[in-house]
Amino acid sequence: MKDKFYAYIQKLQDQICAGLEAVDGTAKFREDLWKRPEGGGGRTRVIENGAVFEKGGVNISAVHGKLPETMQKMFGVGEADFFACGLSLVIHPQNPMTPTVHANWRYFEMYDESGNVIEQWFGGGQDLTPYYLFEEDAKHFHQTCKTACDKHNPEFYPKYKKQCDSYFWNAHRNEARGIGGLFFDYCKANEQMSMENWYNFVTEVGNSFLEAYVPIVERRKNLEYTPENKTWQEIRRGRYVEFNLVHDKGTLFGLKTNGRIESILMSLPPHVQWVYDHHAEAGSEEEKLVNVLENQREWI
Repeated sequence: MKDKFYAYIQKLQDQICAGLEAVDGTAKFREDLWKRPEGGGGRTRVIENGAVFEKGGVNISAVHGKLPETMQKMFGVGEADFFACGLSLVIHPQNPMTPTVHANWRYFEMYDESGNVIEQWFGGGQDLTPYYLFEEDAKHFHQTCKTACDKHNPEFYPKYKKQCDSYFWNAHRNEARGIGGLFFDYCKANEQMSMENWYNFVTEVGNSFLEAYVPIVERRKNLEYTPENKTWQEIRRGRYVEFNLVHDKGTLFGLKTNGRIESILMSLPPHVQWVYDHHAEAGSEEEKLVNVLENQREWI
C-alpha cells in the first residue's frame, strides 16, 4: 500500500503543478529534492511571483525511521518504526478576490520489532480560505467535495465537512480559518472499508482538487481590486499564519520528526500584516466574510 500510494502522489504532484502553471500563464514551479538524515526525503515544488500566484507549494515526502519520542507519547506507544508519505499544498494568489487553498493527502504505517505493520491509516482533505466571499465559489468547492465523497459513501461529505469546520477553527480568535471543505484522519480498515477502499476514496478526493479550485481562480484572477482590498487580504493572511503555527497538526508533525523546515513553512504567505485591534467596517464586504467565519454555514 505504501508503494502504491507514494506512486500516486508523485503522479498527482505532476498533474496539479501542470494545472496550476497553465492557470498562471507565466510562472513555473521550481523543484527542490531533499533528504532526511533519519530516513527518507521529498520533492518540494514552489511557485513564486507569478501573474496569478504570489506564492505556492506542492510538496511530496516519504519519511521513515524510529518514531520520535514526542510522537510515541502522542500515539500512546513505545519504541516503534514508522513510515509516512503524503502530498501537501498551499496556494496564495496575488488577487485578493481569489481565495487561498490548502490540501493534503497522506498515509501512515507503524511497525513492531519484527517489521510487521501494526497500524496503518489514511488522512487528508482540502479547504478554501477566501478573503472576499463569493457564494457561488463556496458552493462550487463544496459541491465538488461532496460529489467525490458520494461516490464512496453518502455519509462521508457531511461527516468530513463537519470535521473540517471543527479542525480549521482558530480557537484563540473564535473564528474559522476559511469556509472549509473536507478533513479526515485515522481512516483505518473496518467492517465497511478495507484499506483498498480507503485508498480509492482518498485518491478520488485528490483527483478532484483541480476541478474544485481552478474554475474559481479563472473567475476571480482578473477582477479589479484596490490597495485597501490588498491590505485586507494581508490582514486575513495573518490569521492563516496564526493557525498554521499554533494549531496545525501537520506543521507539528513535521517539526517533531525533524522534517525539512523550508518545506514545512512553505505554507506561509510572503506578505502579511498584523494591525492592532483591527475590525472590519460595519456593513462592508469584509464584515460579510467575518460573519461567515464566525458562524459556519452549510453550503450544499
